[in-house]
Amino acid sequence: MAENKTKANDKNVQAFLASIDDDKKRQDSLALIDLMREATGAEPQMWGDSIVGFGSYHYKYASGREGDSPLAGFSPRKQALTLYILAGFDEYDGLMSKLGKYKTGKACLYLKKLEDVDIDTLKELVTRSATHMRKTNPG
Repeated sequence: MAENKTKANDKNVQAFLASIDDDKKRQDSLALIDLMREATGAEPQMWGDSIVGFGSYHYKYASGREGDSPLAGFSPRKQALTLYILAGFDEYDGLMSKLGKYKTGKACLYLKKLEDVDIDTLKELVTRSATHMRKTNPG
């Protein structure tokens, strides 16, 4: 069975953020550090080469595949800030309607810039998702 490529590591989060060329994206990333730290109660840690994750949970699928993933995280990609909302968005229609300007994938929230969204709503979304992941993936 294939091993998960994106794992927590000891790479320096501050050095990674300092390497972001786009000043606005770097500033938004620093703000996301504070928001996600508060929402998850966890410190930032690099996952792979470009994801800043907070906390972790262990998953195991019916297929037998298992691994670890951050409770929440983000990556300052070229096209957008990609936030990993691992619980997905199905249960959060009320929050999503108040969030602002964004796009989503299955568990990814794409933001051009933080000022496009309501920060309190974003924090609530991250908090609820992290709580859901802890509750549904104990241990």
